[in-house]
Amino acid sequence: MDMVASSAAAAEVSTPPSLVRMTEKALEEMPQWPWQSVVDSVKQCQRLLPLGDSTGVFDRVVGALVSHMAVAPGDATPTSSSPESSAFRFSCDTKSSCLSTRCTSRTWWFEDLVVVLSPGMVERVARALLAKGTDQGVVSRFLFYYLKCRVAGASADDKKAMLEAVIAVMADLDRSSVSCKGLFGVLRISSLLKLATSCHDSLVAMIGRKLDHATLDNLLVPAPAGTTSSLYDVTLVLRFLDAFLHAGGERGEPPRLKKVGKLIDLYLAEVAPDPSLRPAKFVELATALPAAARDCHDALYRAIDVYFQVHTRLTDEEKMRICKGINYEELSPECCKHLARNAGFPTRAALQALASQHTVLKSLLRGGGPDQQQLKPVSSSPPPATAKQRSSKEQDDLGGGGVVLYARRLDLSLESQNLRSLLDGMHWRVMELEKVCSRMKTQMSKIKAARRGAAGAGGRRATSRSLPRMCF
Repeated sequence: MDMVASSAAAAEVSTPPSLVRMTEKALEEMPQWPWQSVVDSVKQCQRLLPLGDSTGVFDRVVGALVSHMAVAPGDATPTSSSPESSAFRFSCDTKSSCLSTRCTSRTWWFEDLVVVLSPGMVERVARALLAKGTDQGVVSRFLFYYLKCRVAGASADDKKAMLEAVIAVMADLDRSSVSCKGLFGVLRISSLLKLATSCHDSLVAMIGRKLDHATLDNLLVPAPAGTTSSLYDVTLVLRFLDAFLHAGGERGEPPRLKKVGKLIDLYLAEVAPDPSLRPAKFVELATALPAAARDCHDALYRAIDVYFQVHTRLTDEEKMRICKGINYEELSPECCKHLARNAGFPTRAALQALASQHTVLKSLLRGGGPDQQQLKPVSSSPPPATAKQRSSKEQDDLGGGGVVLYARRLDLSLESQNLRSLLDGMHWRVMELEKVCSRMKTQMSKIKAARRGAAGAGGRRATSRSLPRMCF
């Protein structure tokens, strides 16, 4: 027995170390390896896929890589391409400025990994970084930087794989951590490729959530090749708007909604002169936002006016559908005055504008707090010098059927000046209506005279065509 025991002990001492145990020990010590050794290991593991993935080696290598990224650049023994040693640049353009010291302390590893990682690997590394709690803004900047450096010169299939991998990760990031300008750059690249539908929808949704950070130039995306409906891709902008509203833009912060409202007004003014833009698309674009998106509808009115000037064959019904987007109570007196004289707009729109302005005037007159001053009659001409003359003038106006407007006592405040402007504009509009009524009476007299003198119905129709526009 003693001999057997001694023989077993000798055999145990002479047995060579297990290769599996040595491998496990090497993998456990990998986070202490130099940075360049870890990067080389990642590069070699990509060649061994899917074997390296099934054995768990790949995950251990990625974990070591992420551990190095989390430490300061000096402690991670960066390679010669690190920002401190080689003027590391965020853009692939060699003329671009260097990253700031604050930025390079968190992004020193960008350049090393861009050269090494394949599209499939960049997605896995990015998700591993997020799982480790890495700042989402840093991950987002790395993905954009990866695209800038790798897309140029890549084949169409490689570009598609890169974009889909980057979009898949960015779709899970917080809205504030993704650059709106960068997303539109991705959109420009993807326009030449046929991405998966789900991938393209994710990109549109991300841009929609950031629409309040977009500019007019961002939205001027040319229409897809082969379409003749418009010069610009209006359908894409409508999808951006839909994503913005569904992401809480309508119920969220009012400043964001108003910024999008101003942006869409600029876009409407840009696409309105397009003769190939169908009325249905223009209506959809003009009515896409809720009323709270605009404090003033002057810009919307001007865009619609341009569209009517270009599309001269629109019927009154089509014009009225487009005018539904205008809140006439939110028009300035100047725009209301222009609309009342604008022959390109339907008569019903002009009447609605005048009626809504009258409603605004009544609400202003009835409004006011406890300190509301007593209202006094004023006319469009300067007030008389004496109270006796003023009283006589009021009686003459009321007896003669004139229009007397009421306003608060004028002072130097801006609110009182705006009220006087509204009152003067309303006074002018009422005078215009009186002139139109006078012309209508004259025309009616001519019609009666023509009926008595004409024998046939043709004469009556010819005379009726001379009626002014307001009679129809």
